[in-house]
Amino acid sequence: MKIVGITACVAGIAHTYIAKEKIEKAAQKLGDTVKIETQGSIGPENVLTTQEIKEADVVLLATDIGVDKSRFKGKKVIAIPISMVMKSPTGVIKKIHEKLEIPVP
Repeated sequence: MKIVGITACVAGIAHTYIAKEKIEKAAQKLGDTVKIETQGSIGPENVLTTQEIKEADVVLLATDIGVDKSRFKGKKVIAIPISMVMKSPTGVIKKIHEKLEIPVP
């Protein structure tokens, strides 16, 4: 499964970047490809390209603040609080597999 997403917390400091790492590690562990954009206090980093979004099976928004969703029109978007990723990143990715009916390899 190809996952793209955004992490963003209220302060835009620690949780934004920790969540990105946790999602990446969990997805890779389950055999998925992943790219996560961070929207932290220093602005967007690792920005998703139009092509990456187009090729993705799902968009994961792990955010506690509003983010612009317009570039994800037509995509399956899963929006969750960042705390869910902090507590159980592997569980989140497994649940996405389940919802999209894509077996975990």
